[in-house]
Amino acid sequence: MWLKLLLPSGQESSDDTDGSHDGFRDNYFDVDYCDSEPTDVGSSRQTLPVFRNAERTSNDNGASATQPAEGNPPVDPLLQVTGASSDEPVNVPTIEASDSTFSDGSDLHEGKYFNTKKDLKRKLSDIAMKGNFEFRTRKSNRSLWVIECIDPNCSWRLRASKIVPESTKFVIRKYVGVHSCSLLNRNANHRQATYVVIGEQVAPQYVGVEKGPGPKGVQTFARTELGAQISYYKAWRGRKHAHTLIRGSPEQSFHVLPSYFHMLEKLNPGTYLFLAFGVAIRGFRYMRKVVGIDGTFLKGQYRGVLLVATAQDGNGQCYSLAWGIVDSENEDAWSWFLTQLKEIIGDTDELALISDRAPSIKKAISTVFEKAHHGACAWHVAQNIKNKFKCADIMGSYWSAVNAYRCEDFTGYMIEISNRYPRVAEYLENEVGFEKWSRCHYPGLRYNITTTNMVESLNSMLVNARDFPYVSLLDVIQEKMSKWWNDRRIVATAITTPLTPSRESELRPRFAQSNGRHTSQLNPITYHVKGGELEGVVDIFNKTCTCKEFDIDKLPCVHAVAAAHHAQVSVYNLVSPYYTKEYYLLAYGETIYPVGSQSQWDVPNEIVTRIVLPREVKEKKRGRPKTSRFPSVGEFRKRKNRCGKCGAYGHYKKKCNSQTGSTEGNPPTNVPG
Repeated sequence: MWLKLLLPSGQESSDDTDGSHDGFRDNYFDVDYCDSEPTDVGSSRQTLPVFRNAERTSNDNGASATQPAEGNPPVDPLLQVTGASSDEPVNVPTIEASDSTFSDGSDLHEGKYFNTKKDLKRKLSDIAMKGNFEFRTRKSNRSLWVIECIDPNCSWRLRASKIVPESTKFVIRKYVGVHSCSLLNRNANHRQATYVVIGEQVAPQYVGVEKGPGPKGVQTFARTELGAQISYYKAWRGRKHAHTLIRGSPEQSFHVLPSYFHMLEKLNPGTYLFLAFGVAIRGFRYMRKVVGIDGTFLKGQYRGVLLVATAQDGNGQCYSLAWGIVDSENEDAWSWFLTQLKEIIGDTDELALISDRAPSIKKAISTVFEKAHHGACAWHVAQNIKNKFKCADIMGSYWSAVNAYRCEDFTGYMIEISNRYPRVAEYLENEVGFEKWSRCHYPGLRYNITTTNMVESLNSMLVNARDFPYVSLLDVIQEKMSKWWNDRRIVATAITTPLTPSRESELRPRFAQSNGRHTSQLNPITYHVKGGELEGVVDIFNKTCTCKEFDIDKLPCVHAVAAAHHAQVSVYNLVSPYYTKEYYLLAYGETIYPVGSQSQWDVPNEIVTRIVLPREVKEKKRGRPKTSRFPSVGEFRKRKNRCGKCGAYGHYKKKCNSQTGSTEGNPPTNVPG
């Protein structure tokens, strides 16, 4: 047996625009009794599987269940069952209102306005999450929204509609903010805690920061601030939605790109569209002409690769020169990037380009640059040696050969390598080439720069921003560079010595070492310096020394310092101008300006209407998106082993020396974090 709930069609209020039933009736509900489950699903009748064995009732005086007899107390029609065959009334037990009902704790009331329906829904979702109750939608369209508590026996409900059909504002027409449902219906993991709502609530925590809370942090936020228990996946989607709200979507980023570059060039004259700030281009005149190039993959929806070109200033810091976004690292992409780079830095015999040994880079450099010299990153060569020949024990000799200033010293280290691993020596000489990785054999001038660490540092700086849409990524680059230029300008202004701080600290110990050297003059510009492990003949006019350290680094060696002291010449006159305070200040003398808010842009219509289409991407794979790259050749990532006995990291259970393990069911107390 089933009870069938008959919903009579009472009069609707005058503010209803469609005349539909929404649960606010002028008459009470009547409960009729039937023998079988109804089949008229499409009608206005609803069934409730409760009070299965109730009997039809009427009072002793023949009055109906809804009309009590004289002298009898009135019976609430909502709590009376009618339609059974018995004449006795069956009343549902009642509980005092103060014990059975509770308010939702909100400040809502009939007549309250909201600018949009979205604002109203956001407000109700927040109330539901904090009150640990759920509601469902009875009816929803552009001009009406009717909701009720998920418990059909609960009195909580709300009806809102547009003020006028042409407006977007919604007003609450009817509202019952008191719940009469059981506590069993309280649910912290409810339907209103959607990823959209979570993302909107947590979005302020991502303003002005690169990373912000991770999915677990979003879970904690939802639990403590919103009272909602959400899954890790929902937290991940909420975090992604928050990123979209703050930084825009990838599709919007492509649409804005032409206008963004227009404003960037307008505010920073001389800026190239593959993102090379005019300030950095002009400042490169005061840099050593050694440029490291590399690429790093992007983790956003449309992926791609960020190509980077960077120099090193006189203080040994990264000097960001140019950036470019391409589909992948291939010969065409590198040829395009290097062609743009050539336009801003030129092609001279003084220029050195340092990169890994990727074939696409090697071919592109040989095609685009005719005069510049290409050098290999010594670190990548070392990783290739360890991976190919499994001989990590000769790395000491290898790095000594890399950093050797004199060919005689280099030959000695190569003999050590050849005696132990002939194949490695052959690989370094024939396949790689001494002139690519050895400082003393390099045909150009690469100073003390033997690796692409300066580029890798920039890549690691953007480890979080690489997940952003393109325009947001470019914003982060601009913000970083603006800060660097300002901070280093302040440092340069405060310098009280002729050289930059790092070069000054490098030169000072050489003064002390030169005191015990014997110096004799050979001619007006040449001096012979004895003492120490190595003698040297210094030419103070051409700034050379037979130890070759002065020749390559362009910073006076111990012999040059002793010669300058003997000749009564300031040692600072022998230093390359790239290391001076003057050049350091000139390199960062200008300012990099942001593009500002999009609402403040002044962009011609022909640029606004340009269409930039996103690249085609492969169909998304199932599971968590990959955000870490594959390790490059010879790169190994150490995995932390966790002991199953004590919970500590760094060893296995069999090798654990702990006398007592962690209690089962409880987390170990000595686990870090």
